[in-house]
This record gives sequence, C-alpha cells and structure tokens, in this order.
Amino acid sequence: MTSTGKVVLITGASSGIGAAAARRLAAEGHRVYLGARRTERLGELAGEITAEGGSAAYQRLDVTAADDMRDFVAAARERFGRVDVMVNNAGVMPLSPFEALKVDEWDRMLDVNVRGVLYGIAAALPVMREQGGGHVVNIASVGAYEVSPTAAVYCATKFAVRAISEGLRQESAGDIRVSLVSPGVTESELAESISDPSAREAMKTYRSVAIPASAIADAIAYAIGQPPEVDVNEIVVRPAASAQ
Repeated sequence: MTSTGKVVLITGASSGIGAAAARRLAAEGHRVYLGARRTERLGELAGEITAEGGSAAYQRLDVTAADDMRDFVAAARERFGRVDVMVNNAGVMPLSPFEALKVDEWDRMLDVNVRGVLYGIAAALPVMREQGGGHVVNIASVGAYEVSPTAAVYCATKFAVRAISEGLRQESAGDIRVSLVSPGVTESELAESISDPSAREAMKTYRSVAIPASAIADAIAYAIGQPPEVDVNEIVVRPAASAQ
C-alpha cells in the first residue's frame, strides 16, 4: 500500500477496465470514487474493496449528462476533500457497417465516448486548477491509431479522445498531467452492445485472443504512480499473441 494515496475518480466503473482499475488502485492505497449507471454493481464493488481494507464510495453517473458529471466530481470532493485523478473510462462499442445506417448507435458512441470524456474534463479541471494540480487519464483504444471495417465511427471517437488528450496535455504542461491509455483486445462487456449480426460475428474472431482487464488497470496504476515531474503521455497495451 502506498503512503501517498490519491483520490481517484473512475467513470464506467461497474465492470471491465473500470472495475479492475478500482480494485488495483484501492489495493495501492488510493481512495476511489466510482461512477456508472448500474449502482447495484457499484455497491458490490465498493463493498468488496472496503472489506479488503480499501477506501471506496460510489454514485450513479450518466457521463452523457454534464450536470451529472459535475455532481459526481463535487460529491467526490465533498467526501474526500480533493480530486487528484479523473479516469475517463466509460465507453460503448456498438460496431456496424455504414450501410446498416445505425444512426442512433453512432450518436450513442459520440455521446459516451467523446462528450463523456469532455464532460469529465470540464468537471474536474476547475477543481484541479484550484488545488494546484491533478491528473487526467483518458481510456482510448488501439482504434485511436487504426481503422477497421464496421468500426469507423468507434475509431473516430477514439481518435477524438486521443486528440483531446494531446490538446489538454499541451495546454496543461507543468500543472496537470494527462495520460492516454489505449487497450488492444481486452476482456470486457463492450462487444455485448453490438447489435449488427455481421459485426457481432466478426468480433468473435477478433476477440478470440484477449488480455485481462487487470492488464489495463496495471497501465493506469503505472501512469498514476509516477512522481510529479513525470508525465506518462501514451500507453498502448495489446495481447502479445495478436497483431491487432
């Protein structure tokens, strides 16, 4: 357990990478504040962490609502006194070919994957500025570096997260650290949101080799754990047995 525990806010914390990050960071002595829509899962996770000696609390959060995000950050600050790290992890991935015209799903990806990150930054940044520092960790994807069939809109949202992260880093040098963590194929519930039959079938093959969510949690912990003068800008984590 670290003697310099931080207050870490995690969106999309009810499963996958978010839940793994919560466990990993709490085990290191950080105080974690968890947000997601599925409060039953958040309660179970917070209870598990607390039972193991960690510090965790949670709140229902819809990252597509700016007011919700502001309330989330304010509640974390009220409970723990400060906000050291914002992990913008929430994301969706309903892949489909363009000709399927799943416009509602495109909108959902833009709302969660892009606006959710922007709202997280907008809520946390003033608090971090006031306290003299902080750390924003945005979770992207290898889709932030490459595009594949059925994934164009999803990749576009992750390219956007990468651009947002780099812009924030340049504007915040010496004050607020900014890290982009881009997972390759990782065990999660992301693929369950794919409604298009062809994309769902293709994803079964694509995800046949996957790394555990704990591997991404380790990358997040590494970035957060560096001394103040070290800013880990980008980490890409892929399965060793995959070219993707």
